[in-house]
Amino acid sequence: VQLQASGGGLVQSGGSLRLSCTVSGFTYDDYTIGWFRQAPGKEREFVAAIRGSGSTSYYADSLQGRFTISRDNTKKMLYLEIHSLKPEDTAIYYCAFLPDYNDNRPSTVVSWGQGTLVTVSS
Repeated sequence: VQLQASGGGLVQSGGSLRLSCTVSGFTYDDYTIGWFRQAPGKEREFVAAIRGSGSTSYYADSLQGRFTISRDNTKKMLYLEIHSLKPEDTAIYYCAFLPDYNDNRPSTVVSWGQGTLVTVSS
């Protein structure tokens, strides 16, 4: 299983980004995939998850409204759009396979791919 996040960069506060995640090594549309992030000096935290079919998704309570997760099963791609970026969104963002759609604990993730760094300047 390989997941590779990309699309990060330096953005001004209030700006937007779209992160992408390429997936290989498993039957992509059978599984829930999510986004996590880890800010400097903090633990990794859940951001959002989406079912294999793309029919349902959910977000961390504190991040509702500014984040949108989506997937394109024909391209085996996962996306995360972030709007109204804030300096506290600065983090490395990771995509990961979630064994259980309803369990978003980072400890359940078996394999972490390379993340992408998002830096938001004030």
